[in-house]
Amino acid sequence: MENKVPIVPVVSSLSGLTMPVIGMGTASYPPVDAGTLKSAIVEAIRAGYRHFDTAFIYGSEQPLGAAIAEALNIGLIKSRNELFITSKLWCTYAEPDLVIPAIKMSLENLQLEYLDLYLIHWPLKFSKEVSRLPVPKEEVSVIDIKSVWSAMEECQLLGLTKAIGVSNFSSRKLEEILSFAKIPPAVNQVEMNPLWQQKELNEYCKAKGIHVSAHSPLGSKGTLWGDNRIFDCHALKEIAEAKGKTIAQRWQICLRWVYEQGASVIAKSFNKKRMEENLEIFDWSLSVEELEKIRGLPQCKFNSIGTFIEPSAELEAQL
Repeated sequence: MENKVPIVPVVSSLSGLTMPVIGMGTASYPPVDAGTLKSAIVEAIRAGYRHFDTAFIYGSEQPLGAAIAEALNIGLIKSRNELFITSKLWCTYAEPDLVIPAIKMSLENLQLEYLDLYLIHWPLKFSKEVSRLPVPKEEVSVIDIKSVWSAMEECQLLGLTKAIGVSNFSSRKLEEILSFAKIPPAVNQVEMNPLWQQKELNEYCKAKGIHVSAHSPLGSKGTLWGDNRIFDCHALKEIAEAKGKTIAQRWQICLRWVYEQGASVIAKSFNKKRMEENLEIFDWSLSVEELEKIRGLPQCKFNSIGTFIEPSAELEAQL
């Protein structure tokens, strides 16, 4: 079956890594059962998806691993090498001596020998397992990024992952990593959508050769931290109508906009029809006027760190 998803180069000093422009996200809130998630991933592979984004904290590594095994068994793919798998180091394991055990645990969950990309999930360290949200501020600290990054580099050198990167990192935290990294971050996965455009961060990453991958391209509708602002945005409705898209298809405008910023995008849907529609963004483009209209939209972050931890001005000042 022809792979419908284009690939884009990821800039990295030590690898010629490439990754599909669109990946399927596997986080869900409220959580879906493992069987439903596995079936959705198999359908996504059938539709042409080749990049799958997971994380230890999502609880989706085992269903993803089972879906990959089934896709191989029934011939949807010939080799695991056809897929690009991303997972993430959770904050509880953000200590140098826990990084390698954490990635090995993820690999065991996934039934894989290596990841394509391993990310530090947040620039935070939790002192113990999270039992409630928001996490009490006394249990949260900024990670010792130099020692943790060194352990991430070791993961790549050991062949446990082809590339390493970060998620939800500011340009300031990236600058800190670049000041000592032997292997620079290949990717920074951050929230990015028409209502949180991340222009300065995107420009910084491009200048430093760090590829931006966008999560929450639709504003995390249906989660604790998201809302309907993107779906209710009048300007996006107008652009969708002008493109002949239904109101329900206006998420395609968001995905196309992210793509036109030079970023890859993590799109999450377990609905077969919508998964297929998410791939239908490559045979049309946004006009200069439409891009200008989006550029002028009021900005508001959805996936705020304040959703996950108790407010702490001292902590946020360090991120």
